[in-house]
Amino acid sequence: MPTPEKIEQVNQIKEKLKEYDNFIVTDYRGLTVEQITKLRKKLMEHGVVYQVLKNNLVKIALKESNIEGVDEYLFGPTAIAFAKEDSVTPSKIIVDFTKEANKLKVRGAYSEGKAVNENAVIALSKLPSKEVLLSKLLGGLKSPLTCLANVLNGPVRNLAYALKQVSEKKQ
Repeated sequence: MPTPEKIEQVNQIKEKLKEYDNFIVTDYRGLTVEQITKLRKKLMEHGVVYQVLKNNLVKIALKESNIEGVDEYLFGPTAIAFAKEDSVTPSKIIVDFTKEANKLKVRGAYSEGKAVNENAVIALSKLPSKEVLLSKLLGGLKSPLTCLANVLNGPVRNLAYALKQVSEKKQ
């Protein structure tokens, strides 16, 4: 028989799953409190919540939220990084942190509506961030517009030069 505390915890996890579109499942075994605090702080700066959760409660919340394919990553000590829209930034932070602290392991994730394995998370971490991609897109859009403006200004500019030369000749 489930206790009221566990029911409340499952409901909290379900709320997190509704609020946050993406999450990364990690094994934090062997990390010191200082390392976990450092990782949490880095993630919090980007709006990512990193929580240690009980696997059984997460499995129940996933089942009730109709999220499939993540159960296989829920074993042993588990911490989950919940991210809202951007799944690249938390992937980068966690994968970089695994290089710094060898004990942290990425097991898998849930991104864009499907479960993905550790290799997909690592590949995701190698993508440029959302801000970089947007700036590249805007730069790519700006370049042709600038060229078009220069081409359209060309005849007007040439007319202005011609009129200036005519006025200098007449003086």
